[in-house]
Amino acid sequence: MRKKQAKKRPLLPDPKFNDQLVTRFVNNLMWNGKKSTAFKIFYDAIDIIEERKQDDEKSALEVWKEGLSNVMPHVEVRSRRVGGATFQIPMQIRPDRKVSLAMKWLISFSRKRNEKSMALRLANEVIAAAKEEGAAVKKRQDTHKMAEANKAFSHFRF
Repeated sequence: MRKKQAKKRPLLPDPKFNDQLVTRFVNNLMWNGKKSTAFKIFYDAIDIIEERKQDDEKSALEVWKEGLSNVMPHVEVRSRRVGGATFQIPMQIRPDRKVSLAMKWLISFSRKRNEKSMALRLANEVIAAAKEEGAAVKKRQDTHKMAEANKAFSHFRF
């Protein structure tokens, strides 16, 4: 790494909820630079969550944030070569990487679902994640299990 690291650019908050996290999620959701389509998918998914929730529950955006936090991993395994052997070493994850991994997993597992529209898929995956179930939460649990299984190698940390 000869050049200095690029600066983090500030994100504009989204127009409806005035939240930077939503914009970051929509940027991950976007394909081929079609941001307005991605925003429409996200807002439709939020509307579907709003319809499905009971009266005593939190707002749809809070359900989405809870689902996102339930998908966030705390540890991951990294490969490291030590004396000709490759070890899977469990490491803590930086906070910004936690968020980006959670978003990527939530979006990718939403795309793999088989409902009719992407908004419906995303809404169902978010609702499942908020209830601590669904494929994205399973991915987090598998990541944690792998880190737990390899904690004997944690002394190789660099």
